[in-house]
Amino acid sequence: MESAEIARRFLRFFEERGHKIVPSASLIAEDPTLLLVNAGMVPFKPYFLGQRTPPASRLASVQKCVRTGDIEEVGKTTRHGTFFQMLGNFSIGDYFKEQAIPFAWELLTRSESDGGFGFPEEKLWVTVFENDDEAIEIWRKVGVPSERIQRRGLADNYWHMGVPGPGGPCSEIYYDRGPEHGRDGGPVADEDRYLEVWNNVFMQYSLSAVRSKVDFDVEGELPAKNIDTGMGLERMATILQGVDNLYEIDTTFKVLDRAAELTKTRYGRDQRADTSLRVIADHVRTGTMLVADGVAPSNEGRGYVLRRILRRSIRNLRLLGSGEERYMHDLTATTIAAMGDIYPELKTDAPQIHAVIDAEEASFLGTLRTGTAIFDVAVEETKRKSGTILSGDQAFQLHDTYGFPIDLTLEMAAEQGLKVDEEGFRRLMKEQRERAKADAKAKKTGNADVSVFGQLLEKAGKVDFLGYDTTTAESSVIGILVDGAAVPVADAGASVEIVLGRTPFYAEGGGQLADQGVIRTAGGVVEVVDVQSPLSGLVVHRGKVASGSIKLGDEVQAEVDVERRRAISRSHSATHMVHRAFKNYLGESAAQAGSENSPGRFRFDFTSAGAVSPSVLRDAEDEVNAILINDLQVNAFYTSQSEARAMGALAMFGEKYGDEVRVVEIGDYSRELCGGTHVHSSGQLGLVKILGEQSVGAGVRRVEALVGIDAFRFLAKESVLVAQLTEQLKARREELPERIEGIVTRLRNAEKDLEKLRSSQVLAIAGELAASARDLGGVSVVTHRAPDGTSPDDLRKLALDVRGRFPADRAAVVVIAGAPSDRPVVVAAVNEAGRTRGLKAGQLVGVAAKALGGGGGGKDDVAQGGGTRVESIDDALRQVGETIAGQLG
Repeated sequence: MESAEIARRFLRFFEERGHKIVPSASLIAEDPTLLLVNAGMVPFKPYFLGQRTPPASRLASVQKCVRTGDIEEVGKTTRHGTFFQMLGNFSIGDYFKEQAIPFAWELLTRSESDGGFGFPEEKLWVTVFENDDEAIEIWRKVGVPSERIQRRGLADNYWHMGVPGPGGPCSEIYYDRGPEHGRDGGPVADEDRYLEVWNNVFMQYSLSAVRSKVDFDVEGELPAKNIDTGMGLERMATILQGVDNLYEIDTTFKVLDRAAELTKTRYGRDQRADTSLRVIADHVRTGTMLVADGVAPSNEGRGYVLRRILRRSIRNLRLLGSGEERYMHDLTATTIAAMGDIYPELKTDAPQIHAVIDAEEASFLGTLRTGTAIFDVAVEETKRKSGTILSGDQAFQLHDTYGFPIDLTLEMAAEQGLKVDEEGFRRLMKEQRERAKADAKAKKTGNADVSVFGQLLEKAGKVDFLGYDTTTAESSVIGILVDGAAVPVADAGASVEIVLGRTPFYAEGGGQLADQGVIRTAGGVVEVVDVQSPLSGLVVHRGKVASGSIKLGDEVQAEVDVERRRAISRSHSATHMVHRAFKNYLGESAAQAGSENSPGRFRFDFTSAGAVSPSVLRDAEDEVNAILINDLQVNAFYTSQSEARAMGALAMFGEKYGDEVRVVEIGDYSRELCGGTHVHSSGQLGLVKILGEQSVGAGVRRVEALVGIDAFRFLAKESVLVAQLTEQLKARREELPERIEGIVTRLRNAEKDLEKLRSSQVLAIAGELAASARDLGGVSVVTHRAPDGTSPDDLRKLALDVRGRFPADRAAVVVIAGAPSDRPVVVAAVNEAGRTRGLKAGQLVGVAAKALGGGGGGKDDVAQGGGTRVESIDDALRQVGETIAGQLG
């Protein structure tokens, strides 16, 4: 029975019994404590907790889930996986044990021909909480003999959320796979032989204090008892398809089998290859589902989970011999085909899914090439010193400079029989994060301790923001900070942070820069240059007392710089419109990933696997400007988050919103969740000019654009520039691209000719250098300083050319150094006969590079390094010669 049919049967069974079928929630958890949905009941928690009203009292779903706690075990065992699907039926204050247990038993044991799963009754065992006699009695009534009902304690058969709230005993159903899988005795004896297939949770108590899984206080019974069940789809498929493990079920094995075919590997022959194939099959499936739900690869949060999963897949393909081949597109397509019957949206969104995964593969293959070379040098150095641990500094450099995730470094080190100083790595990472946090804190809070702001917030309460309706307002001073300390008064010249009871000033947020302006009192003026909200509800005005003084309790007139505000508002509205236009041309996967709205200019980051063509940029720009001409009204209103989503309002990826949200509409063209300020109608933007786009990370692109008078001035300057070019090149405007391309082509060809001439001059002395080699203990040694300006590539070619002129049976070492620019480079090459004498290019380069004030390394046959001291080149070559002489005795 295929996985899609298992899901259909489950949902149909419960729909026939009055359950409302709920589609799977996104893997992006609404619960702020979770990165990803990790259990089938997660989307239903608000109903169980009474925070939301459920759509019905009986519900059923097939929920996508991801768990990565045991990611290192994936592939090594046949039990661990990252993506799984949980079939569940739920009762919110409706039925309880007396119906939940018979439902489960009936569906499991009903024949396949009659819509059930056809489990033989004698193969099923159940466990119950140790004192849940009520559940035991119900199980006996449905036909389970007492000898196949086992009692278990809190650790196994009691469920709660880990926090105060609902909880209760649970009852699990197990399938006996037979004596070939383990010993007799039921689930308490062997959970490999007796496989859990279904768990019924009876939420009947309110827990007041939860200290651990087995240590909590029961406050009393819930007024309405709930049912939460879970049946693992992959686990069910394993049994119903007669396979040994979750990697061999239909939706996973199709990916595994395709990976084996692409890498010319046979599953089941080699343990190491099998491990890699299982990792690939599991992770590609997980990665595909995450991308489909809008997760983009990044270095933090759920984006890092995705990046880690995809990169483990790619690296295991390399371990199987994929080399530089890109197989992720093919494997993603296989996943979409395998999972598309259950999740049709995968087929619809296939182009966007491929785009994100393909971009991450391309990015990581480059990272692997660079990082692996550096890693190999670090391993060689560690082993040469008879060490067994890679230093935290080396691991941090691989992560920080070359993009190598620490888990990848750990895996590769283990394969080399080495460990990693994780503690040292974590310490360096912590120091880096603390520096970043300190920078951010300085930006948001100035020099003040956050606790000072907390006291101000407690004193003032939430500051009223009036800026949507006005740019001036009367208010009063309720807080003044100078150098981070609260003061009663600040005089002229003082840098201050001021808190008002209410304000028209917009605090930086949502990509919109802060307002500027002035705060006037009867006795002084403060020039406001920045506005921040260090704590939710608190608005802090930062600036300088320009004249007089300002005191606590002063009545003030707060005045926003109107022209600056209008220019920023134009940029913010333009960002919304460009966002909509990009979705129209690139698809819904072009989701906002960041923005900055400044006066007359904005930047907009969005998810995209590759560069956006100039034609698409031009079309999007034309569409936006056409909308401006229509002068659409801009409206803002508040509504619930669910209603906003129902009406199609766009939200920034990864942003957390409250239950009540503000929606900004630009006619019928654009609708987004937004707390920023905007124009009153689209015509006020005047003109939008997209300057271009570029990459700002794997799968993320950035567009920069000008708005209003800034856009007009840019086009005016561009027009003047074009006029000058037409005059100088004696060509019409439309001929300029072709004329300039011809000039650039001729220039490049001339540069290539010069480079060839330079290279031939360098290589012309190869024979002379070989002929002048010194003999050191039977080894021909050439050390030579090339003319300044010789490129690193030419230095390498020269070293290899000279080395190749010696007979194969003559040991030879060639070391060439030079200064391509203002930094020295050294290349060493040792032939096979020289390597048999114990001479290694990497070691010799290390000697020279150290003398040059730098570092380097490489393989035994050829290596390259460099430094900072050009004046030490001759000394470096001398030290190399002495090292060779010393090694040869």
